[in-house]
Amino acid sequence: MANTPQAKKRIRRNDRRAEINGARVSRIRTFVKQLESALAAGDKDQAVAAMRRVQPELARGVSKGVFHKNTAARKISRLTRRLAALG
Repeated sequence: MANTPQAKKRIRRNDRRAEINGARVSRIRTFVKQLESALAAGDKDQAVAAMRRVQPELARGVSKGVFHKNTAARKISRLTRRLAALG
């Protein structure tokens, strides 16, 4: 257990940040799932619209520190390839 006031404050801060970062990751996953469902359905218009929402969300996740930049780049690359293969 934390004894110093600084350590106690750090625990409070970490809990708050974990909650915020968890919400961010969840939000990004939701957008990615929407895109994947549009790709699975073969709906190109809906997939393009979903891709326009996914890219900035992933970039925001990188800037906020919840994703590594290579992870976001890999996800965007793979989703873009799947979108292009749609026709």
